[in-house]
Amino acid sequence: MQTTLVLVKPDGVQRGLVGEVISRLEAKGLQLVGLKLMQAPRELLEAHYSDHKERPFFPGLVAFMGSAPVVAMAWRGNGAIGVVRGIMGTTDGKEAAPGTIRGDFGMSRSYNLVHGSDGEESAAKELGLWFSEGTVDYDLARLGWVYDASEDA
Repeated sequence: MQTTLVLVKPDGVQRGLVGEVISRLEAKGLQLVGLKLMQAPRELLEAHYSDHKERPFFPGLVAFMGSAPVVAMAWRGNGAIGVVRGIMGTTDGKEAAPGTIRGDFGMSRSYNLVHGSDGEESAAKELGLWFSEGTVDYDLARLGWVYDASEDA
């Protein structure tokens, strides 16, 4: 099982899409193991986007992400990182496939509603930043109806 970070960015929160994002991830069969609404501090945003520190868009990105609350979530499941990225759709909402979050609700590359970790290494880093207290481990009864154990053999 993988755990990945998902952020509903300020534009997604302001547009009232938090429930839609949660609904799609739950309906897919992923398990929510962390959730918080927060005004992200600048230091957290700078650490999260540190790979882009030297890029010209960095100051604007940090300012945008701090402009309104975000919803930080941790989701767990088989192949969760790739599954979440597929549900999100490509970065530019104008080009994202219908049926994805960005394809259904996005019209911008900058205002692209959600963030999801792009690999196991980034997921570990990002979860450590946003959920330093850890996530919640619990048995989810419906998982037996989501995964066929014979497929993992």
